Amino acid sequence: MARLSVRADPAQFIPAMPARDSHKIIECLSVREFYDSFKKPLELELVTGEGGLDKVIGEKSVNRPALALTGYFKYFAFKRIQLFGAGEMGYLRDLRENTQDLVLGQIMAKKIPCVVVSRNLAPTPSLVRAAKKAGVPLIRTPMNTKDFTAQSTVLLEEKFAPRIAVHGTLMDIKGVGTLLRGKSGVGKSECALALVERGHSLVADDVTYVRLVGERELMGKSADLNRGYMECRGIGIINIAELFGVRSVRVEKRIDLVITFMDYVPGMDEERTGLEQSYHSILNHQVPHIQIPVRPGRDLARLVEVASLVQALKAIGHDSAKEFNERLIAHMAQKEPTGPREIAD
Repeated sequence: MARLSVRADPAQFIPAMPARDSHKIIECLSVREFYDSFKKPLELELVTGEGGLDKVIGEKSVNRPALALTGYFKYFAFKRIQLFGAGEMGYLRDLRENTQDLVLGQIMAKKIPCVVVSRNLAPTPSLVRAAKKAGVPLIRTPMNTKDFTAQSTVLLEEKFAPRIAVHGTLMDIKGVGTLLRGKSGVGKSECALALVERGHSLVADDVTYVRLVGERELMGKSADLNRGYMECRGIGIINIAELFGVRSVRVEKRIDLVITFMDYVPGMDEERTGLEQSYHSILNHQVPHIQIPVRPGRDLARLVEVASLVQALKAIGHDSAKEFNERLIAHMAQKEPTGPREIAD
């Protein structure tokens, strides 16, 4: 669909965002943090090696050192948690004690972060001695090997997820996570308040903490301190849950759409068709992006609500702009003459 317009440079209308956006990618995790954070869900018990709790876990997965016990270290994943299951412990007990000391000494020399023994199996004396000597935490759990591997991998994925704090208000609008951006005072909180009045939910006000889960989803939430609270200029801090009920606050939501409020400037180019989709990058993940000019008389809450519903339709394969454009092209094709017109004598 074509249209004529006087285009101005769009860069001059994009608001300068405050320099608050910063991200932290966690590349390692201490054994102490792993133990303290997951002691209850993984039923962990520290056997020995308290002095090595500050060692770091360098990879977000678990390794079973079966080949390492045979002396093969070419592809040994020494940065991971080393999980000794029934197979490893059975093989270890079949070895002579001096052979156990030799093999376990070689494994500990690789500077592994820690050893976890599943099924509440009793560590051999050689394993306890090697862990003490190398200062490697030796941990036990009653969980079976399969369940421990599955649950610990999910928990480590959460801990290692890249994170960022962005300046914006996150809303849950009919299941669509919508992040409202714009310079301070542009009306993000007022728009969010109007959306809450219409039955939608607040996730985070002003600052949203985002993490990238599984390299495919951006999950946003508020800080624990101010969850459910909102700053409304001229009124002050208000408690959304007390005013509108607990359903008006949500702990966490996936970010599906980013909307940036811009000050309206006469002559600026505004999107009229919606055929071109722009994106906003968060943690190198592209999120659909819409820019809405702010000017007197516009119902921003209604526009944001409709934009979110349009995004929901696009997610299930219904794009109104493209559908109308295809209908228009088909209609124009029917009106075109099929051949030269005959001129009567």
